[in-house]
Amino acid sequence: MSLNRVFMSPARYVQGPHCLEKLKEYTDKIGDKLIIAISAGGKKRLEKTLMSSFDDNKPTLHVFNGECSQTEINRLTDLIRTGGYNVVCSVGGGKLHDLAKAAAFHTKQPCVIVPTACSNDAPCTAVSVIYTEEGVVESFLFTDSPRLVLVDTDIIAKAPVRTLVAGIGDALATYIEARASKQKDCQTAAGGIAGVTGIALARLCYDTLLADSVKAKLSNEAGVPSVALENVVEAATLLSGLGFESGGLAAAHAVHNGLTVLEESHAYLHGEKVAFGVMTQLFMENAPMEEIETVANYCLSVGLPIALSDIGLTNASDEALMKVAAVAAAPHDTAVNLPFHVSAETVFAALKAADAYGRMKHTQR
Repeated sequence: MSLNRVFMSPARYVQGPHCLEKLKEYTDKIGDKLIIAISAGGKKRLEKTLMSSFDDNKPTLHVFNGECSQTEINRLTDLIRTGGYNVVCSVGGGKLHDLAKAAAFHTKQPCVIVPTACSNDAPCTAVSVIYTEEGVVESFLFTDSPRLVLVDTDIIAKAPVRTLVAGIGDALATYIEARASKQKDCQTAAGGIAGVTGIALARLCYDTLLADSVKAKLSNEAGVPSVALENVVEAATLLSGLGFESGGLAAAHAVHNGLTVLEESHAYLHGEKVAFGVMTQLFMENAPMEEIETVANYCLSVGLPIALSDIGLTNASDEALMKVAAVAAAPHDTAVNLPFHVSAETVFAALKAADAYGRMKHTQR
């Protein structure tokens, strides 16, 4: 384990309305043969915009099959090598970015990330999450930081509101996990221990979310990139990504990983499950009731889950929840970064306690 303080970030971060229209201007500084991983729906919506800045030597669009599995990574890797591409780009959501980062890493090419929704903090990180074909978290690949992250907030403002709320849920965990991991000086995804920079950015992320999320959600509903929306997009994309990668993870994301073993949870977005993971971690830590109330009320104000029923697990059995807990408490996952002993039984008890609290809050509304 390295005791060096390590901080990672993209080489360049660009955010603002209509910046996707300048894609060529930015990628020309990186390479001249671009392949873009994109979903079928994204291609239909954005192909004209993507191509508009290229007069000639237009990029190749590679349609994503929907899961960042090893099979899909191999498929894109083969295309990059046979086609001689020297810039690997993804336009879309988190799993597309995981795919592009992994394929770029394996082919030693620079990576450009273009999120079309603010649904998680994957764009600014070097971590690629690998899933099975069935959508269960299988492994993590630590790649290189993106060369460029380009966030068009005009597109983000018109994306489904649920995606912004999920991104807020993912970012909500950043400070709560980083402060816990720092207590134990755990190894971060950046390859060292957290310094003051990672923790400070994580805290700024948390404070920005609490100040502006309700206004940002209203702006998203109206389809406009207001100042509040710009702030929250920056917090959930840049600050959260930098904060978790160089600040550390703990139980909230481990609980998410455990929840993926239950098929009923697959209809819910990453950040929605992470938000319930935040509540679970607070109960694992026996956090002050004032803080639990603050976080729960915040979640309710933006529509984030605080009970198992909010993520499709109304009738989850104790046996099913113990499977979740066993995955979350595994030695290779991040719940063990908490500054006390963590077992499957510890996680199971917190899952049940957080759910009981969440159900109580729902009845009080």
